[in-house]
Amino acid sequence: MDPMIFLWIFLVVAGLALLVKGADFFVDGAAGVAKKCGISPLVIGLTVVAFGTSAPELAVSVASAIRGFTDLSVGNVLGSNIANILLILGVSALVRPLPVHKNSIRLDIPVLLVCSVLIILLGLWGDALQWWDGLIFLAIFVLYMFFLFRDALREKNPKDKPSSPEEEKKPKKMGIDILFTVLGLVMVAGGGYALVEGAKKIAEAMGVTERIIGLTVVALGTSLPELVTSVVAARKGETDIAVGNILGSNIFNILLVAGVASLICPLAFSFETNLVDALVALAAALLLAVCALAGKHKLKRGAGAAMLVSFLAYYAILFVM
Repeated sequence: MDPMIFLWIFLVVAGLALLVKGADFFVDGAAGVAKKCGISPLVIGLTVVAFGTSAPELAVSVASAIRGFTDLSVGNVLGSNIANILLILGVSALVRPLPVHKNSIRLDIPVLLVCSVLIILLGLWGDALQWWDGLIFLAIFVLYMFFLFRDALREKNPKDKPSSPEEEKKPKKMGIDILFTVLGLVMVAGGGYALVEGAKKIAEAMGVTERIIGLTVVALGTSLPELVTSVVAARKGETDIAVGNILGSNIFNILLVAGVASLICPLAFSFETNLVDALVALAAALLLAVCALAGKHKLKRGAGAAMLVSFLAYYAILFVM
């Protein structure tokens, strides 16, 4: 065994630690700033928290694309989207049934379904996600954010505004929130770099394909912020943040993460390797939609159990294939 493998393992562990803690700092800081603006918990989950917890995927996929490890980029996006719904929402729904807001039924879930289909069609057309596909993703992302912020302006939540004059006189608190936001992003970028390097070297040493590493170690590692955020939010009764975090994060992963990464380097997307994973990601989004509608706008514990069983079945098949 190559003695250097222990260094690569250390890089993966250190990278994951930086990603998780960096995302934690980012979410705390950015959510603190957002709440002072009176934004509702659902919109915070769909934007600030979703972006913060998607930052690891963005850092890893962009770093992978720069180094030409395109299988890692695509596997990371698809694997994270699968884990976000089947594992994270599954666990969160078991902790506490999760209401699905009417705005999510009307806008966010349909957008996620369209994005999940689009990445398959564009990926198969030319066997890669090219720079023009990235432009399409980013254009849809801008349009989605426009509708999201339009709804946010219509539904400002007064409960999230400072409740006393004393709280309005704390500029230091705002400064701390901004500091945590910047520090979190720096940690996420550094963690993403370390994780990509370590995972790539381990894959080479063990003869494991980049696709499997991307779908397992990297995807689960970069999904840890979503897992921690959503489970904690569900336990505390902040169910809008828990659901919004996952929906927003999955949409961000396709439109922003895959979009930016494909601008840097064409992302290979083959019928033999990536199609199954992309179809599973689409099926997970469909399962979420069906469970939300069947549960009358609520993800109940039965839905959570079904998601977890589906996740375990997918991973079992993944290692047999």
